[in-house]
Amino acid sequence: ILFSFSNPKGENKLTFFMTKKLIIDWKEYNLIVEKLAVQIHESGYRPTMLIGIMRGGAPIIDVLSRVFKLKCAYLAVESYSGEGTEDQQGELVFSREISSTVQDMGGRLLLCDDLSDTGVTLQKSINWLHNYPAIKNIESIKTAVLWKKKDSTFEPDYCAQRLESNPWIVQPFENYEEVRIEELVKKHEKK
Repeated sequence: ILFSFSNPKGENKLTFFMTKKLIIDWKEYNLIVEKLAVQIHESGYRPTMLIGIMRGGAPIIDVLSRVFKLKCAYLAVESYSGEGTEDQQGELVFSREISSTVQDMGGRLLLCDDLSDTGVTLQKSINWLHNYPAIKNIESIKTAVLWKKKDSTFEPDYCAQRLESNPWIVQPFENYEEVRIEELVKKHEKK
């Protein structure tokens, strides 16, 4: 949706875009993760390890690790696009190490993220994993996401929902990005 405001002379003073939002509550979120688990199971692929791209992949592999009884690893990836451009993909920065208790990493890996927005993060994460020296003997790397946006150029192996547009997805835990710790302290003060 495009809004344009003009003054009496007809000059535009402010123009901005509102992005369509897809708001997901906890019940719907859990159902989508379960749908993804069923899809993976029914495909016959049996991963030996789950890798979550942080932060979006963390809650997904938490559930999948419990369902499939698998160990997890976490790969921190950050997209830096500069000040004031939080909604744009920038240069990807990878963590130096994967965080995991798995001693012998390798085998059939399932790389998970919440969504495939452009697809760049998933593709570059696969390349990063192939070059990570602590992972030996990779048999395969498959990918799983909850959502694939319309404009994504990456085709995940498993996708719970393919979107017909490119909405801003508001996940149930994201409300905490707007919460200040002082508000929580006040909320939980003993009276």
